[in-house]
Amino acid sequence: MTGTPLPAPPSPEPDDAEPEPARPAGTAVVVGGGIGGLAAALALRRIGWSATVLERAPAFGEVGAGMSQSPNALRALDALGVGERARSVGVPFHGPFDLRTPTGRHLVKAPPDSGTPLLGFHRSDLHRVLLEALPPAWLRTGAEVTGVRQVAGGAVVESAVGDLRAEVVIGADGAHSIVRRTLWPEAGPPRFTGGTVWRGIAPTRLERGFMVMGRGAYALAMPVAGDRVYWALAWRADGPGRRYDDEHAEVARRVADWPDDLRALVAATPAEAVLHHDVFDLAPLPDHARGTVALLGDAAHLMCPDLAQGAGQALEDAVVLAAALATESGTRAALARYDAERRPRSQWVARSARDNARQNLAAGRVAHAALVVSMSLVPSSRWARWAERGLAKLWGWRPPALPEPRP
Repeated sequence: MTGTPLPAPPSPEPDDAEPEPARPAGTAVVVGGGIGGLAAALALRRIGWSATVLERAPAFGEVGAGMSQSPNALRALDALGVGERARSVGVPFHGPFDLRTPTGRHLVKAPPDSGTPLLGFHRSDLHRVLLEALPPAWLRTGAEVTGVRQVAGGAVVESAVGDLRAEVVIGADGAHSIVRRTLWPEAGPPRFTGGTVWRGIAPTRLERGFMVMGRGAYALAMPVAGDRVYWALAWRADGPGRRYDDEHAEVARRVADWPDDLRALVAATPAEAVLHHDVFDLAPLPDHARGTVALLGDAAHLMCPDLAQGAGQALEDAVVLAAALATESGTRAALARYDAERRPRSQWVARSARDNARQNLAAGRVAHAALVVSMSLVPSSRWARWAERGLAKLWGWRPPALPEPRP
């Protein structure tokens, strides 16, 4: 069976409308229906392309718990035309400007509403915003991809729903990307970073986020929509793969002498809802595009969660890729430009996240003491300004302009 993606229906223009510049009309197959894949499809739609999104699961949905999005990611969502809707399902919070040790000693306790607010999301809420912005005809489930090959004028994706040919193929299929394994055979598998993390959603309220910085461990909490709180506990680990018969009880044991509000969040979380994952990242790739195939999000730059930039970098990828396709004369030139613009930044973010994870999970007494002292030296009243100066390069990213959508 061979198929091609279905085009978006044309939008009528009023008779007196100013003629728009000609837009490229291309086709794409997006492998992977997570946040990055849906964002890529939405970005393509905004430049007049059509796309088919292949999701191997029987239904579209996002696995996970919570996430925060910083200003760079929110600007990307604005460029995709869903910023207002996304903000309606996110919860602003100022943090983590409440930093403590496991004993409850405050390292930083900045005044309320300090600095730029982040937005806390349940992953499924943000995923749904993107999903609902796409035509249902573009979405295919139960479509596990088994291979990708480049052909004259484009590429072919081999999948459980048949072979699909398009001008561009976008691999947004995550850490274990089949697209990367097929066309980047020299790339190694994801590498264990030395950390493991438990996550959960507690059905309660929290006014602001907080972090607890332990030795070889840390915890964080932030509000998400629906009077829920996302929490995570990261712990240094010697190797991946260790699991416990009762993950909820294991978390409770590890934070038994940590602050009361953290222990209350863990206690309020249903035992079956506690997730446990090891943390991996990806060694830098030599390129994120080859011919008519591009990698996006975790498939290109899987990173530690310590800067909360995994989804944010995928959103940035989607906007930059679409902008390149909208302005370059050919798809190969557009993907080469995408690679040149995105790879240095996303790999810098990934390195920074890895360095941050190593610091946050410092297990030695001296290293942890140095971390505590360095945080304590910044007066709480100045913490927000100091932190934002340090994050300016990360948070200050501005998206390229995409064509305005037709009415």
